[in-house]
Amino acid sequence: MTPNGGPTAPVPGFAPAPVPAEGGLPPPLPSPDELEEPADGGQARPPPFPDDPLEFLYEHRINFAAGGVPLVTIRLTEGQTEIRLTSGSPLTVALRGAGPKSVRVPARATLSLRLGRSKPAEVRHFVQVGDLLWRDHEAVSAARALWRSRGFQVSTRVLGTVFGITGRVLDNRHTVVLLGEGDDAAAAERLIREVGRRFGVTATDYQELSRRPRGVVEIADGTGAVVAASLDLAIVSADGGATILVNQVEFGKGYPFHGRQDRRYRGRLYVTIGADGRLALVEAVPLEDLLRGLVPKEIYAAAPPAALEAQAVTARGEVLAKIGMRHLIDPYLLCAEQHCQVYGGAGGEQPSTDAAVAATRGEALFSKDGVLVDSVYSAVCGGQTENNETVWGTPPDPSLRGVSDLVEGAAPDLRREAALRRWVESDPPGYCGLASFAGPGKYRWTRRLGAAEIDRLLAPLGVGRILALRPYARGVSGRATALAVRGDHGATEIRGELSIRRWLGGLNSSAFVVDVELGPGGKPAVFVFHGAGWGHGVGMCQTGAIGRARRGQSYRQILRHYFGGAEIVRIYGSGPSSGGR
Repeated sequence: MTPNGGPTAPVPGFAPAPVPAEGGLPPPLPSPDELEEPADGGQARPPPFPDDPLEFLYEHRINFAAGGVPLVTIRLTEGQTEIRLTSGSPLTVALRGAGPKSVRVPARATLSLRLGRSKPAEVRHFVQVGDLLWRDHEAVSAARALWRSRGFQVSTRVLGTVFGITGRVLDNRHTVVLLGEGDDAAAAERLIREVGRRFGVTATDYQELSRRPRGVVEIADGTGAVVAASLDLAIVSADGGATILVNQVEFGKGYPFHGRQDRRYRGRLYVTIGADGRLALVEAVPLEDLLRGLVPKEIYAAAPPAALEAQAVTARGEVLAKIGMRHLIDPYLLCAEQHCQVYGGAGGEQPSTDAAVAATRGEALFSKDGVLVDSVYSAVCGGQTENNETVWGTPPDPSLRGVSDLVEGAAPDLRREAALRRWVESDPPGYCGLASFAGPGKYRWTRRLGAAEIDRLLAPLGVGRILALRPYARGVSGRATALAVRGDHGATEIRGELSIRRWLGGLNSSAFVVDVELGPGGKPAVFVFHGAGWGHGVGMCQTGAIGRARRGQSYRQILRHYFGGAEIVRIYGSGPSSGGR
């Protein structure tokens, strides 16, 4: 595909193209004027090219590959100034802008795509204080009225999308309640702190695209010479659907496992300008092929087949439930990191997980009233899963109720401090405790942090030397959602399950109790955290699924337990996955 249907240019250092450009010259670089906005300032972006693939990247709705399989755009890496790749088959690089529309790259030649002139996106920041079901109009009206009565400018946005697959309507729409006028990030952060201080509400930064990023993607040959360029976007595809090897893909940014790795991908690759004004690498891949590279990154490929099949169904449902809900300022639907789900490309595929994806092809979970379930999961629940609203503040979902994961009986009331202490200091027989994959320090764990380390972690709170930490609101799994912090210069609180874990240096979960060992002068010397589980605990417990599979449960039994009796429905056919835009 070429964006405008123009001729293909020969590239010095690469094989001649089948259709040479006029005069046999390399395509001209885009003019600097092409990066400028219209003089009247009346458009958020220039008019699209005919059949413009950039519009496809920014649609934020579902598209379909051959055979009716959902087509997903997923960001592989971003924030780059150069992306290098090669393939065992010839490549075509489609260009956008004036001049010839594509170049050909021979098999096994190294192709370099570099960042030329660029402009980052212009973004407006609001403060999100509510996330409600789209159809709950009364709740939306009440939320708007409440925040207006508190003196704030209020607006709402409907996120998500409605789409049909083989006669079944999938509707994941939510309404978010926003405060503010669309200011910069600093103003939004101040408003977030004000809302938390005055009303005890965990607010978040909601970003809205005002102007798309712009830039030039330069195409360089094996000698490093720039031989072509493209405005905003270049599209790379391999002949015959061969995989493309991308050198040193950056992954895990912001996590301890951050690194770079050569990775192979089988879909069409889009090299475009991310919101930060740097290069983003995006793959358009059919959902079933996406799952082949995703499932082995999210669960051990050596797990029993029933557990792998349960993982395939939950991962498929979570992708569908997130369409149009995330990365709304970005030229893709989802990312390949933990924020969405971890995806390693074609090079990470495994026979066992391929079989699980194929066995459950097209299957997703639906609630008893026919609504697609956002089938989330976490690593180790610790013996009791959690309610969705406890962790994310979203409307209670009947399919995401906290359930016991004990082999026999129910968990005690873990919202009570004494019961939780007995729970984390004991080792009740839970399904996730049976699975060897849980490993030591996950089902039950202890972490010791010296007072100096705690003071360093919590210094931005401005309360001085920390004297006491006290969780005072918990969910059904014992996971804390509010933590009182007292220092020698004042007191404050931290709200939100994930926020608590991050402020405390990345604890395994927020299902913990705190002990303090005193030092000289009776001052805290060590804070000792005794906890259960690893992760947020909502939905399917992955190691619990492994334990259940080893006890003979099928993937259907496993999913019905964790998702409140939800049913598995096949929403598209059983033919082979193929195609891509």
